[in-house]
Amino acid sequence: MGILPSKTRLAFKCSFTQLEWCTADPNLSCPEELRVTTSGGVVVACKSVRLAFNAKEYCCTGAYNSPQLCKPTAYSRFFKTGCPSAYSYAFDDGSLFTCIGRYYVIQFC
Repeated sequence: MGILPSKTRLAFKCSFTQLEWCTADPNLSCPEELRVTTSGGVVVACKSVRLAFNAKEYCCTGAYNSPQLCKPTAYSRFFKTGCPSAYSYAFDDGSLFTCIGRYYVIQFC
């Protein structure tokens, strides 16, 4: 999914260092424990780690609510590899960018 200011409306201003949407489909190599499958075993989605485990160390909550204690995991690195601009864990602030504008295009791919 991508969210960009609409070029067809009023002027906009964005600030970001990189913008590279997903280059790979996470469903194709989703870790088994995160897979959502049909009754026939076809992977149709890859769950977030929060949804799959709801563990404080993955959710960066409770005692893990700081950049010093909440670090990237194998799961966040998996998502970051396929979607470099995606916000993959609570303190992945290098992926944030800001835009000022009133009209946006939300693209689902």
